[in-house]
Amino acid sequence: MHCELIVPGLLSAALPASGARYPALELILARGRREAADTCLLEQWLHDAFDQPDGALPAGALTLAAHGGKPGEGWWARADPVHLRLLRDRAVVVPGEALEISRTEADELVTALNRHFADTVQFHALDPRCWVVRLNTEKAFLDSPALAAAGRDVATARGNDALLTEIQMLLHAHPVNEAREARGEPAVNSLWIWGAGRMPREAHGPWRSVAAADPAALGLAQLAGMRREALPPSAAAWLECLPEDGRHLAVLDALRAPLALGQQAEYEEAIEALERHWFAPLLARLRAGEIGMLTLRVPDAGAGFEAVRGDLRRFWRRPRSIAHYA
Repeated sequence: MHCELIVPGLLSAALPASGARYPALELILARGRREAADTCLLEQWLHDAFDQPDGALPAGALTLAAHGGKPGEGWWARADPVHLRLLRDRAVVVPGEALEISRTEADELVTALNRHFADTVQFHALDPRCWVVRLNTEKAFLDSPALAAAGRDVATARGNDALLTEIQMLLHAHPVNEAREARGEPAVNSLWIWGAGRMPREAHGPWRSVAAADPAALGLAQLAGMRREALPPSAAAWLECLPEDGRHLAVLDALRAPLALGQQAEYEEAIEALERHWFAPLLARLRAGEIGMLTLRVPDAGAGFEAVRGDLRRFWRRPRSIAHYA
């Protein structure tokens, strides 16, 4: 069995290091064979790994399919709720991951949007922070989620300005946002429209199964005919449901939000959780010969580490802090 982990944000130098050590992860990094690759966001990595044609990953259509919807031949995009924070001379993006949005709030906002736009576009709140929109024309929007632009000036973003302006005007005056502001909570005053396109015809990859929280990854796995499942809480739970052979992918993206939002304590807590629930158990299984190969990839660092049982005997390669690899 070959276990492959994709862990965006793992080797980031963006947050100051606390000096914490992660023995299992450090041993994998030290003893594994390092492979260099181009740096990219998770979305681009998924696009390339599943052999998609040129253009942006059609995250909207894939997300809808992963939630059991039928994209058909429609032009879909993600339309995730965000807060635009107005500063003196600019507006910056606060992604949905930093907001508490209830199911009721999401449903009420989407109902208002659909009532206003009628047959021109159609919105669906698949969960409170993950929305999609069916567009009536083929338009290019952004290629990456709001997390990739957190805290940045939205003037640098491309998109359909007329549509967004109309959306923002409607959201601004909605009773849901009036109530949020009265409670001192950020208003859901804009949408982040990205990943537009049609559902791909096919997808290909080397894995027998994919486990992920990211719906685009699950949509690609579904399209490729792979076994797919929501990300389990631990490697032990993951391995329990896998066949004993083949190559299997787990997308561990718990570090993306705290990294993008500058939350150092939460970022380090997330690494500690990955160490305890994923890296240490998989290292133990590799050492015992229960899995044949372990691969760890960090797309935004352009790095990969691959280890088999024999690599763990390379005692001269001493574990070092993960800051060494950033």
